[in-house]
Amino acid sequence: MQTRSVWTLFFSLPIFAWAMYDFANTIFSSNIVTVFYPFYLKETLGKSEELNQIASTFITYSNALSSFFLVLLSPLFGVWIDRTGKKKAYLVPFTLIAVVATLLMGASAIWHTDQQWMGLNTSILGVIFFFMIAKFFYNSSLIFYDSMISDLGSEREIPIISGVGVAVGYVGTLVGLVVFPLINGNHYENTFIPSALMFLLFSLPIMFLYKEKPSKPVSEKKTLLSGYREIWATFKEARKYQAAFLFMIAYFFFNDAIATAIAVMAIYANTVMGFTTGQFILLYLVSTVSSIIGSFLFGYVTRSVGPKRAVTIVAFVLIVAIAIAALATSQSLFWAAGSLYGVSMGAMWVTSRTMIVQLTPVEKRGQFFGLFAFSGKVSSIVGPALYGSITLALASTGNFASRVALGSLLLLVVIGLIVHMRVPQKLHSST
Repeated sequence: MQTRSVWTLFFSLPIFAWAMYDFANTIFSSNIVTVFYPFYLKETLGKSEELNQIASTFITYSNALSSFFLVLLSPLFGVWIDRTGKKKAYLVPFTLIAVVATLLMGASAIWHTDQQWMGLNTSILGVIFFFMIAKFFYNSSLIFYDSMISDLGSEREIPIISGVGVAVGYVGTLVGLVVFPLINGNHYENTFIPSALMFLLFSLPIMFLYKEKPSKPVSEKKTLLSGYREIWATFKEARKYQAAFLFMIAYFFFNDAIATAIAVMAIYANTVMGFTTGQFILLYLVSTVSSIIGSFLFGYVTRSVGPKRAVTIVAFVLIVAIAIAALATSQSLFWAAGSLYGVSMGAMWVTSRTMIVQLTPVEKRGQFFGLFAFSGKVSSIVGPALYGSITLALASTGNFASRVALGSLLLLVVIGLIVHMRVPQKLHSST
């Protein structure tokens, strides 16, 4: 079967509708998770250097708690797909709940009340609560969205389709930032409702234009607990493949540092480095472009020096980026750190994915990718929880607490690198 061209693929109605969902959910991820929710908490809670650290703790803890429930419940979603063969049927309601929760973030933020609970204004607590719901359902919808790709093309076309989705998603990052003028001073809450509406608007193609293929009858009825049993069975089996198992541990620590840095980059740049919102958004865009360059560049580096050495190089770039950010005394140094971090973020996925392919037998590859994805979800709890605990414990030291918390991510990368060095050089055949 002949592989269709990129443009033919994109203008295929199912693929266009699918790619537009990447556009839509990237607006939520960029606007809410990375930029405006952290800025909102810093603005409402961070009235001093000490309170800025408390704001950092709330940001990281709310991200960690959302990830905890994702880890707890995501195995059920795999069972639902296996049982029914349906993906869109779950993606649509999950997306709508995420949109409604984001709208409620906006409504809660503009609700003026003097009521307090646990020392915090009820309005702010409402924003934090609805953020956790929105992020949970956003992340959950991606499980169904990612699994749709196998229905969109042949095995040779899937990498191209995946690339189209990623490229369209990056455009979503840029389009989402049209809400920036609405902050009108420091009213970051003004962006929540428009971001929710854009998320909904650009999700309409997948809701109305994407026709799900008829589901195949499932010969074996799986119980809800089977998802957890399968993860445990895969984990036990993975231990037989020492190289892949060691790398999975290393990747856990690498991803821990990367996921945490994404969650805290906005408030760190603003409170510690003195970046304005506009400067941070520019830095964020530069980091995004750096990620694209890193992904492209390290595809060639991996092919040239092999995946193990490529991962090692990326880990060192990540160490340099975090070290510069934690110690930076000037904004120019932080710009350099942001660019290097962007390169390492894009490159880590390219190199680690290639590493997994070469370390695992063909017939077990799907299981290992599933386990690595699950490991990534678990690591997105640990890193933010560590960062938030440090800023909480050292809050009285002001911005020093944030520098120590960011510096602690170096420890995670170094542990990952030490484990990675123990991965046997001889890789499993990928044929």
